[in-house]
Amino acid sequence: MYPAAAAIIAPGTDQLPVYQLFHEAVARAQLAAWLPRGRHTIVDVSGPRGPGAELAATAGHTVLRVTDGSSTASHPGPAGWAARGEPVQQERKRPDRSAKPPPGAIVPLIADPSRLSFLRDGCADEVIAEDGALSTHLAAEAMIAEIARVLRPGGRVLACVDSLMLGMSVLAGQHRWAHLVDVPHEEVVLVPWPDGSITRCYGPDQARELFTGAGLAVQSIQPRTMLSESVVTHVLRRAPRSLPRLVRAELAASSDESLGTQLVICARKRR
Repeated sequence: MYPAAAAIIAPGTDQLPVYQLFHEAVARAQLAAWLPRGRHTIVDVSGPRGPGAELAATAGHTVLRVTDGSSTASHPGPAGWAARGEPVQQERKRPDRSAKPPPGAIVPLIADPSRLSFLRDGCADEVIAEDGALSTHLAAEAMIAEIARVLRPGGRVLACVDSLMLGMSVLAGQHRWAHLVDVPHEEVVLVPWPDGSITRCYGPDQARELFTGAGLAVQSIQPRTMLSESVVTHVLRRAPRSLPRLVRAELAASSDESLGTQLVICARKRR
């Protein structure tokens, strides 16, 4: 299930950095643990790189995967590394709405993931908003309201957002000291990446307010991973086959929700 960690790669090659292998393995494991049993209808607004659609389809769910059709959009991810993933080639045609897709199918829909007006109220059992969807779509209040609308009562959402810790690290790296001082007191924190794109960063309180404001009850907020890049790299360079054990240790660890470069939020729509 996890990428092979046997090749510890030197800079300048085409292989993934060690920590990115670990980070992606943890993300896939967390998604797999969150997915429900049975056959559900799941809306995925994570974009073309998120692993949620494939994992959900493999588990037998029907997935409506909403992307804006742009395969070049880039979200730098933790520590600024380039996200892994191949562009998704999709034929631009209107889906056949008269035929119900079979279980295990991924139905590609090209539309604005933050505006789901083409989906009816309560049509989804779950929604996946991975890969920083609520960070790259800066008007997150509108997006989370749409997510809540298409969820059935009792339906669940899994989201991953960039954290205040990441935002402060990026600002410090850019020597934006005045902005850094203001971050803890701001209601909305927008942080520029070196490439000119902007990410919206959240602390636990800001994330909780965003979800509860849309009528969603937050069940948990936790960091994607608490293990640092230096620790993971050191362990995997000494024991390349220990990646699965590192992932299991991460999932079993009790976590402080204020830590980590990304926060994973699980919420449920009130009945």
